[in-house]
Amino acid sequence: MADLLWDDVECFFDLDSMGSLPDVRVPDASVEDWQAVLDLVAEKGWKCQYSEGELILPVPRAETVLSRPADAERPDLRVWPTTDVLAIFRFHTADEVDFDVDLRELQGQERLDVLCGFLREIGRRLGKLVLMDPEGDSGHPVIGFDVRADRVVLLADPQVR
Repeated sequence: MADLLWDDVECFFDLDSMGSLPDVRVPDASVEDWQAVLDLVAEKGWKCQYSEGELILPVPRAETVLSRPADAERPDLRVWPTTDVLAIFRFHTADEVDFDVDLRELQGQERLDVLCGFLREIGRRLGKLVLMDPEGDSGHPVIGFDVRADRVVLLADPQVR
């Protein structure tokens, strides 16, 4: 059974109201949590690409990425949980795992199920909430992985949007 039904959450995947790149985050994280995500990506065999600016490199340890000087090229890790869905991890800070997803890739029940599975894998591995906020509107999550429920749940009323 699906965590969420497309008809119930379609408004949260609308490009006009959400922006095209909603923010997904795991608050109260640590370097160890970042490393657990990197390990999960490797264990699942998800296609990925790590880069610093234009330079593509092997995926380093989280502590290496997060200890880079502030003026260094911004690193990112592109992860494809399926061939048609991309998540881009940004490494802004050690205390929050953050990444973007592209709503244009997440239309319909099948793609929603992929996103929910991805959030569930990360949330279960870390034992923490995974929250999706509208682009640039951090602090107002609309869906997220709930550790106690062990599934992705609605966190905002679709009627209010």
